[in-house]
Formats: sequence, structure tokens, C-alpha cells
Amino acid sequence: MDKTTIERTSALESHYILGHFGDKSDSNIIFHELRDLKLYQIAFWPSTLRNFEAHLSKITHTNSIPDANQSIIHNNIAVMRIEPLKVWLLGSEAPMFEPEEAVILDISHSRLHLQISGPETTTLLNSFLPIDLREAAFPEGAVISTSFHHVGITLWRTTAEYNLFLPRGFALSLWELLLDGAAQFGYDVT
Repeated sequence: MDKTTIERTSALESHYILGHFGDKSDSNIIFHELRDLKLYQIAFWPSTLRNFEAHLSKITHTNSIPDANQSIIHNNIAVMRIEPLKVWLLGSEAPMFEPEEAVILDISHSRLHLQISGPETTTLLNSFLPIDLREAAFPEGAVISTSFHHVGITLWRTTAEYNLFLPRGFALSLWELLLDGAAQFGYDVT
């Protein structure tokens, strides 16, 4: 049987232009799309939590899954608890689970992963997202499902940046809104 590899293209393909843009010469916001996304959504049941954690710990080398709306990163593999009985696994190959233990769904092709960093990033995102992004309310490691211009997205905060997981079908319109908002600060697309 012939195994054909399908090359994935970015939802921003012809609109992702590298360089410096905006009203200021400073790079106060930096956009970076991470391509070749490996993202899996895994649902489990309350009765299988301990077995699920043990199985997942072999992949992530952590002792447990994160608390709700939190994440754990180890060796460039992230586990994000997006709902009480759901996690996202980022940066790993797909693990295998028995159907009685957990159900896995590859959502890699359905999302665009955009990292945003720089000193004005929080100000920019606060103009679009209906959540409190101050460090005390949304610290490093926090993850949340929220809305961006009436579109459901997932936002994850890491050490140096915010990570937005945008639905592929809405990525271009949200990208254009972000660029319009960032122009006042000066921004780079890398």
C-alpha cells in the first residue's frame, strides 16, 4: 500500500510576511507561527484518572497531569488541562490508550499555533480577549479557552510568550485583527 504524505500548509500561507511593521521602529510585539503542529486532545473518565496519569507519565516523565487550566512542560512536551476531564498533548507523537482508559483525537490540522511575545503583548491581547491577563490572574503555565472576536480559541502562557491556538478556518481574520492592533506598537513577524 502506498503511503502518501500530505504536506500541511499554513492557514496564513500567503499572508505571513516576515519583517518589521507598524508605527514605531521598536519591536514591541513579536509574532511567530509554529508550524508542523503535533497536538492531541485526550479525554478520560474520573474512574480512569490514575491509570491515565500513569500511562501519560511514561511519555511526559511527570508524576501527574496538571490541575485544571494549568500546564506542565518537560523535554519540549506540554500537557495542558483544558477541561476537568480533557488534556491537550503538544509536541509528542500520539500515545496509545485502551478505549476504556481514554480517547484520543488528533487536532493538529485544525489549529494554527501562534506565539506572541514582547513588552506590549499583554496590552494587545487585552484589547481582544475578555480575560484578566495580569500575572496574578493568569500566571505562567495557565491555559484557558476563551473567545477572540466571537471565535473560540485556546490561550496558553509560557515563560516568555503567549501561545494562541486558533481554529484554522478563522485564523486569517484573527491574524489580520492582531496585526491591525499591533501596528500602533511596532511589531515583527519572524
